[in-house]
Amino acid sequence: QVQLVESGGGLVQAGGSLRLSCAASGRAFSSYSVGWFRQAPGKEREFVAGINWSGGTTYYADSSKGRFTLSRDNAKNTVFLQMNSLKPEDTAVYYCAAGPISPVARTSSRYDYWGQGTQVTVSS
Repeated sequence: QVQLVESGGGLVQAGGSLRLSCAASGRAFSSYSVGWFRQAPGKEREFVAGINWSGGTTYYADSSKGRFTLSRDNAKNTVFLQMNSLKPEDTAVYYCAAGPISPVARTSSRYDYWGQGTQVTVSS
């Protein structure tokens, strides 16, 4: 069993940065791929970025490519999403998800474990 807890969300002005963390319990986490998704009010949950178990492979949605960077520290059971040059359209609840997936999946249904989410609000 894996439990995920996101943190690092908040209110930031457009152009600013935030670093989200996804801390996990459970030894299996270090062997799992991790995805970040977001959901804005009235919209479907969408893929933001994903990373494989070793951190050697990352995938980004077009909307986050070049601005967001995903990394992981398996010794600390934590995945980090560095978000730079934030835009108002990045405003959403951000969720991390994990699962024994290879390669990294962009589809939310492929992930077995989910965190509770952290709110990111970008003001214009």
